Amino acid sequence: MRVGLLGPFEVRNRDGAAVEVPGVRLRALLAALALEPGRIVARARLVDWIWGQRPPSDEVNALQALVSRLRRVLPDGAIEADSGGYRLAVAPDAVDACRFEHLVGQARAAEPAARAELLRSALALWRGTAMADIALQDSDAFDAAGARLDELYVAALGDRVDADIRLGRGSELVSELTELVAAHPLREGFVAALMRALAEAGRGNEALVLYQRTRERLAEELGVDPSAELSALHTALLRGELGERAENRRTNLRAELTSFVGKDADIGVVAGLAMNHRLVTLTGAGGSGKTRLATETARTMLAELPDGAWLVELASVQSGGELAQAALSAIGLRDQALLGEARGGEPMDRLIVAVRERTILLILDNCEHVVEAAAAFADRLLGECRRLRILATSREPLGITGEVLWQVEPLALPAKGAGPSEAGSSPAVRLLRDRAELVRKDIGSDPHTLSAMARICRALDGIPLAIELAAARLRTMSADQLAHRLDDRFRLLTGGSRTVLPRHKTLRAVVDWSWDLLTEAERTVLRRLSVFSGGVSLEAAERVCGDEVAGEQVFDVLTALVEKSLLLTGGEGTPRYRMLNTIREYAAQRLAEAGEGEPTRRAHLAYFTELAETAEPHLRRAEQLEWLATLGAEHDNIGAALRGAIAGGRAQDAMRLVAAAGYYWYLGGHRAEGAELSIAAASLPGEVSDEVRAMAYLIVTLFVTAGVSGDQYRAREWIQEAHRFARRSGSRHPLLGFAGLLELTLKSPAELLPAFEPLIADGDPWVRAQARLTRGRFRLTLGGDETDVDTDAETALAEFRMLGERMGISSALTFLADRLAMRGDFARACEHYEEAVVALTEVGATEDVVGVRARSAQLYWLLGDERSSASAMAEAQRCAGGIAWPDALAELALSKAQLARWRGEPDRAREHLAAVQGALDGMAAVDSVRAMTMHLYGYLAEDLEEARAYRAEALRAARSMEHAHPPTIAEMLIGVADLALRQGRYEQAVRLLAASEGVRGTPDRSQPDVSRITAEARRRLGETVFAEAARDGRRRDWHELAETTLAP
Repeated sequence: MRVGLLGPFEVRNRDGAAVEVPGVRLRALLAALALEPGRIVARARLVDWIWGQRPPSDEVNALQALVSRLRRVLPDGAIEADSGGYRLAVAPDAVDACRFEHLVGQARAAEPAARAELLRSALALWRGTAMADIALQDSDAFDAAGARLDELYVAALGDRVDADIRLGRGSELVSELTELVAAHPLREGFVAALMRALAEAGRGNEALVLYQRTRERLAEELGVDPSAELSALHTALLRGELGERAENRRTNLRAELTSFVGKDADIGVVAGLAMNHRLVTLTGAGGSGKTRLATETARTMLAELPDGAWLVELASVQSGGELAQAALSAIGLRDQALLGEARGGEPMDRLIVAVRERTILLILDNCEHVVEAAAAFADRLLGECRRLRILATSREPLGITGEVLWQVEPLALPAKGAGPSEAGSSPAVRLLRDRAELVRKDIGSDPHTLSAMARICRALDGIPLAIELAAARLRTMSADQLAHRLDDRFRLLTGGSRTVLPRHKTLRAVVDWSWDLLTEAERTVLRRLSVFSGGVSLEAAERVCGDEVAGEQVFDVLTALVEKSLLLTGGEGTPRYRMLNTIREYAAQRLAEAGEGEPTRRAHLAYFTELAETAEPHLRRAEQLEWLATLGAEHDNIGAALRGAIAGGRAQDAMRLVAAAGYYWYLGGHRAEGAELSIAAASLPGEVSDEVRAMAYLIVTLFVTAGVSGDQYRAREWIQEAHRFARRSGSRHPLLGFAGLLELTLKSPAELLPAFEPLIADGDPWVRAQARLTRGRFRLTLGGDETDVDTDAETALAEFRMLGERMGISSALTFLADRLAMRGDFARACEHYEEAVVALTEVGATEDVVGVRARSAQLYWLLGDERSSASAMAEAQRCAGGIAWPDALAELALSKAQLARWRGEPDRAREHLAAVQGALDGMAAVDSVRAMTMHLYGYLAEDLEEARAYRAEALRAARSMEHAHPPTIAEMLIGVADLALRQGRYEQAVRLLAASEGVRGTPDRSQPDVSRITAEARRRLGETVFAEAARDGRRRDWHELAETTLAP
């Protein structure tokens, strides 16, 4: 076990997995023991640490209770009791605070080089403020321990800086020391170190200003003069005894005023590239941090560059002829004779003479607006100066032989679904917090603020400049207010630093700079691409933007936009293009200005409608995975196209796309979204062809009738209209053949079974298989008739297997598994369920996986396999975490409640039942869900009158379904039999069980309550009376038996 105290509190077991220690006091107790690993900590000290000035009345028992709770969380044997106290049985090296102090102790006795490395290793253990998330109140002991660790950290930081300066690295430390002095302005050690570093970097005047500022602050705040050491350092500076002469400076890189956040790993990689290749170009979108990465990288390379690293800023250069002069000025050689040469001559010739034999790094910053000239400039310099290295920054490559490219990506964003703590540690949010704290000290780090900051960073694509502009706004706005206003980001983000380039002062100026450098064809394609969502394929771009724009092929234009960092590419195999949200919003504004919005959106809608229509028949065949992947890649585009059609009131277009994409949504795990969009589209007024309207209505029906709350009677109007328009259209679409069957379930269920015959004889094997499986289901649900049910299901399964249609395979397997479970063959049923899950997972039907896993968890429990049961339910819960389909969540909650009841956990069962309504998100529970919920509450009720009321309500809800559903009625009767048993009416309980079996048409051995009630009644009655009661129950009307039992 390892304990982390130097930052957010964390515990990891020997496998490296995090161990959750709940509660502030438990974490505080473990922290107190961890600070003295292997040693006894007295009870009195622990009480003082945890409760401080407010100890409990019974200190010994309170502490012992805490220790017991902590032992349950930690590995066995982690906490040992001894006379007078407790001990954490781990080695000191297992606690990061102890490792830190050990390394610091070693460093004190080491030589400067080793000392610096040891201190660096020690400081690397810190992940933030010590014990940051243990907020003990009124504990002086805890506060003292935290203050001690903080002081040790600052002291170690000072020792490391001192060691680095002694090693001659002072000029590399200016940026870091500037931050340290800003944070600790009265620590003279840091001030002295910064003065030495500035002097070493040839910036003695800044060191003198720093001394004067510190002297004034010491006098004002502490009423003292600078120390003798600091005064002596000041005197040495005045005498010129410190630092180098100006002509011996090795860089013009200035100390940064802000910290470098989120790209530390990139510095090492880019430095390695620059040492191994003579030309490295950092490319990326405007504001992505190319210049900062280049300068931070150059600082780390100074020790390897005897003649230094020099920043050549090209933003203000207007023509190629000015490049050499800009480089000469940067190096400080504009007016100097070079290596014995006279002044004068062409700037390029003078520059080559100056650097020909020097081991030097030039940073050519902002090359994109003079990219042709910059390429020629770099090519000649590198060709004539063999020791020269160039690190360039540009929004597009220079495009010369030998160039190595490094794409500067936006800062990493919080992972999808990340909690506030995890979001707060992401690089993008760290940068926002860092910059926000410069303008506002009370910005906060509570979960709500961190969540809002994560939304801000996602909206801004993790672009560093955009985040810094947003941080400036937090001076007068809350994070939540800012997050809600980013739809108008270009007007909002305008508060850049006064000292930066004009094009970095506002977000619009950043993008304007890139836009102005584009050709007309590039501008046309970029603005038209703004209608896409979630990326775009080459084919889609060519169809929507036009094969040729302003005389250029779209493919060539896309390539140019990628090179200019306005498009990103990704995806395995066939590449896809995408825009950052900021670029997309800008391009959308340009599209509106050009008056091209409506025709471009119509072209977008037409393309994705045709794609969905092409894919739709393949979704019922073996190639369904390939087509699901195709549509999945375009999921956002399909949704955007449909939402646009709905918003525009284009009924024909909207319903046509619903008809094509509906089965994809159902099959691929997007049912909540599919239901919302299909209902919205199908509700539009306007002229629509009969076939399209029939298909759209049928897709709505598919969603409305699915899941535990699904009911074809809720979809009555949709079904009737779908049937009417299907018949009028004469369409032979495979799905429309089932509209008539659904209409018969509403109008004349008795005529339903013969109506399947034409479908079972259909030429389409998918229709035949689906018809057989559906006929089997209706035989059971409408009348409990088992005739040929299993044969139909097995034939359907065989046909679906031949087709390779995985949803059909899983449906048939699940149906057969349910049948096996009723017969008591739980092992084979679970095998069927497992195979069904494989098929469902392949197509991405996560909503169905939830239900199948939950049911298999119940059967594994009935088999006595607790481990498999828990594993299956955990998998169901994991899948449920990624879906929004309320029916799947309600079904899971009901299954968990049933299983908890079987396990004898009534309180947990009640918790799950309470979650059923929450899963349905406020919707009134349909009769089937209400019946099952009341049924389970009936088992849990301890009071007989309360149980009777639940049973009566459950049966009422079951009977309220427009046509009685025999399996549901049969299950409710088992519950009423349980009530009779509890009332001591044992013969009535037996009658009700027999009636339940008669309603269902077959015994159901997957109901443990039946076995329990049967065994108890048989024991009470004896075999003869039991058998007679069962015969009586089979003869009697179940309505009469239930009403008699439920009568008050």
